Amino acid sequence: MHDLVIRGALIHDGTGAPPALGELAVKGGVIAAIGADLGPARETIDARGLALMPGIIDVHTHFDAQITWDRWLNPSSTLGVTTAVIGNCGFTIAPCKPEHRDLTMRNLTHVEGMSLDVLRGGVDWGFQTFPEYVRQIEKNGVGINVAAFVGHSSVRTYVMGEDAHRRAASKAEVDAMKRIVLDAMQAGAVGFATSTAGQHNGEAGIPMPSRLADQDELRTLVGALGEAGRGVFMLTKGAETTIPFLEELAADSGRPVVVAALLHNSTNPQVTFDDLRDIAAAQSRGRQLWGQVSPCPLTNEFTLKSPYPFEGLKAWRPAMEAPEAKLPGIYADPSFRQAVRHELTQPAKVRLFNGEWNKLNLLEVKHDRNRALEGKSVGALAAAAGKDPLDFMLDLALGEDLDTIFTAVLLNSDEDAVGRMLQHPYANIALSDAGAHLTFFCDAGFGLHLLGHWVRGRKVMPLEQAIHHLTGRPAAIFGIEDRGTLAVGKAADLMLFDPATIDRGDKKRVHDLPGGAPRLTTPAVGLHGVWVNGRRIVAEDGSLIAGDTLPGKVLRRFAA
Repeated sequence: MHDLVIRGALIHDGTGAPPALGELAVKGGVIAAIGADLGPARETIDARGLALMPGIIDVHTHFDAQITWDRWLNPSSTLGVTTAVIGNCGFTIAPCKPEHRDLTMRNLTHVEGMSLDVLRGGVDWGFQTFPEYVRQIEKNGVGINVAAFVGHSSVRTYVMGEDAHRRAASKAEVDAMKRIVLDAMQAGAVGFATSTAGQHNGEAGIPMPSRLADQDELRTLVGALGEAGRGVFMLTKGAETTIPFLEELAADSGRPVVVAALLHNSTNPQVTFDDLRDIAAAQSRGRQLWGQVSPCPLTNEFTLKSPYPFEGLKAWRPAMEAPEAKLPGIYADPSFRQAVRHELTQPAKVRLFNGEWNKLNLLEVKHDRNRALEGKSVGALAAAAGKDPLDFMLDLALGEDLDTIFTAVLLNSDEDAVGRMLQHPYANIALSDAGAHLTFFCDAGFGLHLLGHWVRGRKVMPLEQAIHHLTGRPAAIFGIEDRGTLAVGKAADLMLFDPATIDRGDKKRVHDLPGGAPRLTTPAVGLHGVWVNGRRIVAEDGSLIAGDTLPGKVLRRFAA
């Protein structure tokens, strides 16, 4: 007798093939049969009118810290995600020596928009090395499946300490890093992740350690994947890192390279398509390069106490380096304002905020006298006041003790361009950033947004193709052999949904982080059930079924 049979579902197997009406049976956590009249089961679900697909594989998350206190990885577990890859961009918490813990947490407050109080109150530091970290996660249990990158910035800090932020590494230090990467691969890392992106800064605007690595260091560490004979190299690309250089790394190591974050910039609209063109050319030469793109507009909510969208500007550095008490004086300084204005007039390949003041809105004011300004763009408000937009924003915030909340649509706002990117043959649709930037935005429901907005709404691709992008394709890229498609013998990671309504809902703020700190989340719409290794974790009404067991697995074995 089967444990579960789902009857009458339109089954999308994750390969991109057209769906078929049928039944799927589960026994012992794996798919036991797919077809018709599969016989009795302890539980039967009538799925008429609904579609069944593999669970979403989210390959770009930052749950590295959260997983030590939240084993369900909220909100991803309620948004159809059954496997999450953590450690992206190399912003990990392992390996980490005890003397570097506070530095690591303080850096995450900036580069990943995390609360220092939450991190200090929540992270369970029962490890130092990457193998110890993975064993701790496995021992504590997880609600969904997890695969982990070993992260460059953590590896660099482990070897070099404070100097990791300041200088290039010596040959001996690079050799020590390589041994750590090899040990991590032996312990089951999915690969090695790094960042060269200019906006990736730690506390006080200090570059994250990976940004100090030279090309020889990158060649050596990516080469460790070649020695291991498996693993993915993931990089968030800065303006100075070229696709031809990344193709060299792919050729030398023989390993796949995933290039993030390819987001469309309306003020420099061709640059992302140039990168995708170069990735396609590399693929034509037999190199496994993939461009990581997002189906979501990149939006941020922020105050000028922590204005993440502006922190990629060199002219903003005086504010980044200053303590909060000094910010009012810096923001009032005419020379600071003029430097920022000038930089925004200069073209840039990669930059979050590009002077599009009409896309920067006033979300919430502190004082009632300013209440009528809410919901309007800074561009429109400045024009009405006869002021420069930067001056208007800074003056308003200064008059509200920097507590004014703004929201900005930064990238991916041109839907025609984004639609073209999503359809690119070498696109890896991801970039949820789940687990990070919790007060700025929440794209953990990126997969539901793809199915609702882009498939049902804009019809940029068939449903079966979109499902393949969320399941079978990432499984193939990352070597996750037993998940991502529905086939007999594979893990029963399943998502049951209504194609007519599936989507993510409106964002809302909840207070469930350690110490009651807030985060943004979005509920699922049209999601009727999620199963991880055969155990149901999301109910018909979309609520989490925590239960007494944690059905997820820490994935350690990947295809070569």
